[in-house]
Amino acid sequence: MRRNRTTWATVALMGATLVVAAVPAQATTATTTCPTGWGSLAKSRSAGTTDSVTNVRTGRHTCYDRLVVDVPGAAKGELGYHVQYVDRLHQDGSGRLIPVGGGAVLEIRVAAPAYDPETGAPTYPARVNRPLPGVDLDGYRTFRDTRFAGSFEGDTQLGLGVRARLPFRVLRADDRVVVDVAHSWGAKP
Repeated sequence: MRRNRTTWATVALMGATLVVAAVPAQATTATTTCPTGWGSLAKSRSAGTTDSVTNVRTGRHTCYDRLVVDVPGAAKGELGYHVQYVDRLHQDGSGRLIPVGGGAVLEIRVAAPAYDPETGAPTYPARVNRPLPGVDLDGYRTFRDTRFAGSFEGDTQLGLGVRARLPFRVLRADDRVVVDVAHSWGAKP
């Protein structure tokens, strides 16, 4: 009797192993579907704050590259922006051309100064016509270059060079503006 149970247990275990082995690997792997429908037309929200830009950072995601402009103290309803593709980036006030590398250029304006409005002291250590400090784009699929265009009359202007004119979205969080640029126009990463 004991030998019969052992035999049946062995047969059952082998059968279960065959069933698991028969499931194709594709069925167990999750696929990523990237968001679509962002478009490439200008996006903006009217608002303004006297809180200052203190940092710009980037991140890589499966479907897009992300740029974040930090404005600590700014509330969501106070933080405005205007983001659009431009043929060339020109500095506010002077009209000076700021060269930005890449196949297309996104102009990012955040309605917050990069200086302390009371003292005029810089709050973000960037220099006009230079790459954004602390931003390293090595390994990014979409981002190619960043440039600081300046801060004029309470607005901070940045240039973001991307691989091509790709769909993007802009999000506002409590104290930051987020710009996501898709890796492609399609729905796959």
